[in-house]
Amino acid sequence: MTLPNIKILDEKDKTLRKISHEVTFPLSDHDRKLIDDMITYLTMSQIKKYYEKYNLRPGMGLAFIQLGIPKNIFVIVEELENEKFKNYVIINPKIISHSEELIYVGEGEGCLSVNREVCGIVPRYARMRVKYQDINGKEQEIRVREDISVAFQHEMDHLKGILFIDKIDPKNPFKDKEKMREI
Repeated sequence: MTLPNIKILDEKDKTLRKISHEVTFPLSDHDRKLIDDMITYLTMSQIKKYYEKYNLRPGMGLAFIQLGIPKNIFVIVEELENEKFKNYVIINPKIISHSEELIYVGEGEGCLSVNREVCGIVPRYARMRVKYQDINGKEQEIRVREDISVAFQHEMDHLKGILFIDKIDPKNPFKDKEKMREI
């Protein structure tokens, strides 16, 4: 595997605060290649020999805006078992429904655009139903739960110019923790 040449924007870059726009189809060859590069990068970032060799921070999701492109596209690469992955390519997502139950990531959320430790909890829906388009523009619907639900919400926030750090109360980073379930 060859590490793709992609540059992930840092949280200080104002581009990350832009609201991404709807994508029209068919996708350009450039966008398709970028999606492939993002999947390769995220996969390599989760495999020890590659993240050590290239000094990568492990990550499971990336939105186009993190590469400076304000389009409603994100990719999630979920490790199902040792070096076996499931890829999600999500275009123009919309939440159809969500659970009332809120969860948070116990060790805290991370982001490839936030290169520092951040303490605090980010309230997320435990389950969601999302409508989106696939890489060919075909409408799809998916039900996500637990860590994939968190990843979807994290990436969907990126599309609205929101970083996870915006959702942590600076005065009380663990606010309402008792009202949520830790995952």
